Amino acid sequence: MSEAQVRYWNASDGVQLAFHELGQGRPVVLLHGLFSDANMNWIKFGHAARIAAAGFRVIMPDLRAHGLSGRPHEPEHYPQGILARDLRELIDHLDLTDFDLGGFSLGSRTMVEGVGEGLKPRRAILGGAGLEGLRHWERRKHFFLDAIELFDRVERGDPHWLSIQFMKSQKVDRVASALLLQSFRDAFMKWLEDFTMPTLVVCGSEDEDNGSAEELAAAMPTAVFREVPGTHMSSVTKPQFGEAIASFLAG
Repeated sequence: MSEAQVRYWNASDGVQLAFHELGQGRPVVLLHGLFSDANMNWIKFGHAARIAAAGFRVIMPDLRAHGLSGRPHEPEHYPQGILARDLRELIDHLDLTDFDLGGFSLGSRTMVEGVGEGLKPRRAILGGAGLEGLRHWERRKHFFLDAIELFDRVERGDPHWLSIQFMKSQKVDRVASALLLQSFRDAFMKWLEDFTMPTLVVCGSEDEDNGSAEELAAAMPTAVFREVPGTHMSSVTKPQFGEAIASFLAG
C-alpha cells in the first residue's frame, strides 16, 4: 500500500491545517490525541493501513497546534470549541456527506462535541475515552496546563513527568498548546444522546486516564465496548487497537 498523502487547507480564520489521507473507499475521519498527531496515533503503528486495507479512505487531520498544522500564538485563534469547528469545516471542505468518524483521547472528546452539535456519521469510534474524562475535562485541562508550566522543573516520579516527556518527544509548541487547552470545556452529557449510530468504545485494559470506558459505552444509546491491551499511552501502539476499529467499520 502507498504512503499516506499530506494535504493542506485553510480554516475560516485563515490558519493553515494539514490532513493525511490513505486508501480508497468509504471515508472515515480519525482524530488524534493531545500533544500527538496523525502520524503518531494512526499511521506509525499501522492502524491507518489496516483500516484502508478493509476498503476505507482514511482521513487523518493534524489538529490545530499539532503536527504539520498551524500553531498560531494569538488567543483569537483559540475560541471555545475550536477543534470541533475545525472538524466541521474540514468535513465541509472535503464535501463529505456519508462518512464514519473516530478519535483517540482528545480526538474522542472533539468528535463527541462535533456529533453533539450536529455531525451525523454512519458509525462512530471513541478510543481512549471514559465517562469521567468527558464529564470533567476541565480537570484534565488544568493538569496539562500545569505540566506545561512545570516543563523544565519536574523529576521522574512526579505525576506530570510522563506527560512532559511525551511533549518533549513530540516537540510541542507550549504557547500554542496552552492556548488550545484554554479553549476546552467539560462535555455536555446530553451530547452522548446523539450517538444513535452504531458506536464502538475501545480502550486499553490498563487505561484509566479518562475514567471508565465501559461506563461511557453504557451511557450511550447503541455503543459496544471493546477492550484491547495496554495503558493510555501504549494501547494506541498495539495492533489490536487498529484491528478493532477496522473490524467494527467493516462489519
